[in-house]
Amino acid sequence: MIKVWFKSGAPWIWLNAAAVSICMLMVVGILGLVTGRGIGHFWPSQVKQFTYLEEGKSEKIIIGEQVDSSVTPALMAKSTGHKMADNEDVLIQYLIKSGNRDVTGTDFLWIEKRNVKSENEPDDLIVVERREWGNFYGRILEIKESGKTIASGSEAWPVLQTKIVETLAVFKEIAHLEKKEIGSINYNLERLRLNQRKLELENRLDESAKQQLADEKNTYDAEYKQYQVQLADLYQKIRRDVLVAEAENGVQVKIPLAKVVRVFQPNSMTVFDKICHYGAKVYEFLTEDPREANTEGGIFPAIFGTVMMVLMMSVIVTPFGVIAAVYLREYAKQGFITRLIRIAVNNLAGVPSVVYGVFGLGFFVYILGGNIDRLFFPESAPAPVYGTPGLLWASITLALLTLPVVIVSTEEGLARIPSSIREGSLALGATKLETLWLTVLPMASPAMMTGLILAVARAAGEVAPLMLVGVVKLAPTLPLDGNFPFLHLDRKFMHLGFHIYDVGFQSPNVEAARPLVYATALLLVLVIVGLNLAAIVIRNNLREKYRALEG
Repeated sequence: MIKVWFKSGAPWIWLNAAAVSICMLMVVGILGLVTGRGIGHFWPSQVKQFTYLEEGKSEKIIIGEQVDSSVTPALMAKSTGHKMADNEDVLIQYLIKSGNRDVTGTDFLWIEKRNVKSENEPDDLIVVERREWGNFYGRILEIKESGKTIASGSEAWPVLQTKIVETLAVFKEIAHLEKKEIGSINYNLERLRLNQRKLELENRLDESAKQQLADEKNTYDAEYKQYQVQLADLYQKIRRDVLVAEAENGVQVKIPLAKVVRVFQPNSMTVFDKICHYGAKVYEFLTEDPREANTEGGIFPAIFGTVMMVLMMSVIVTPFGVIAAVYLREYAKQGFITRLIRIAVNNLAGVPSVVYGVFGLGFFVYILGGNIDRLFFPESAPAPVYGTPGLLWASITLALLTLPVVIVSTEEGLARIPSSIREGSLALGATKLETLWLTVLPMASPAMMTGLILAVARAAGEVAPLMLVGVVKLAPTLPLDGNFPFLHLDRKFMHLGFHIYDVGFQSPNVEAARPLVYATALLLVLVIVGLNLAAIVIRNNLREKYRALEG
């Protein structure tokens, strides 16, 4: 009976079903972990005050968020140097985010539960999110304006909130002037310099051209001086307000409000207040630039760079992949050479992605980009324009990486179209090109979209080749802005996948960066799912449109 059962193939069916189920459970588990850790990162945690007494040391106060805990068996704890009593079976430790890195030198520490004499959650404890040095935990003492105390004690909190709103508005105006207005002036001044250099190389820099360039430069210089005066006034406004707070060790710290993002009291917040705070943090994460070595702030440049690169890659890879597949299926003579090309295409899909990155750096950047600079941008020398990694070369490299997927998928779609449809079209007087363009390709479009979906899924998560052909830790400007020609394909860009690698493995503060890794990973998954869903909707509409013809 067992031999008959094995010969029937039923055990292998159940084995495959079990393997698929295990894989699905692992995927769901990973997504659940990433989702839970990523979403929970923005919820305001309670701030605790511990009275801590270590053996042989004086009592001290520790203030911070309890972010993790560990349980270590006594035998293992003794091997790592901890003194354990005979009645202790385990060593319980808490990881506390104590902040105040500028005061204590570190913003995370482990404490032992057995040495905690008391813990409570006072309502007056504050959390200050700063642009530098991470969070500050402590208590408000007073608010100063131009060196004079304007509020202290219980009156300080409402005054502080009002001052922060005013300071953030001024800071936003400063950012607009520096990035938009002054950035545009600097871009135009550089453009004038390159125009002057180009005229010099072409021996066309006469007196009228010099005068015209000088007039434009004087106009930009005048605008620049006006903005500098405005910036000086704005900086003077935000530098006058200072928060004086007390840290856990009694040290008074002066925090300029110009370096403060927000201040809140999590222990006194209601559920509604925490929901509003959570929404504000998520919005900041999605729309703001990163700060503190990418461990704080938002990741909008990385989101923008990822989506822009994937869209450009899709525009490049789709026509080339479809043309190659059409030639192999519809025009090429089926023989040894064609089979060899198909084998080569299939093997290209298995080449490590970093190899494509090395090829992109050597061929696209150094050879192709260098020649473009010599031919079309000689005035920029020795600074490269396209002879350096950038968005264009990253998109082309990933298009080359995903090209085999599109070719194979499109070929399969063309092979599924019955030959009777082609013959019927030709019998009605259509040419082969008309048959291909008006009948065959529309019916194969769902297969093309399937290839594009697979290409997007792979390209959006690639990191290794991008490290060689354009991605950076922090891009000062986006590839798309208001300066002509608006889309700057030569610029470097940020990417969610590289951002995860950088924050997770290159961050100087691993504990602070870990929650952001989960949040960014979750966002990368959502971006890929969103791009794929858009392609799937288009594919399904095309499939329904041509289902009758396929029948």
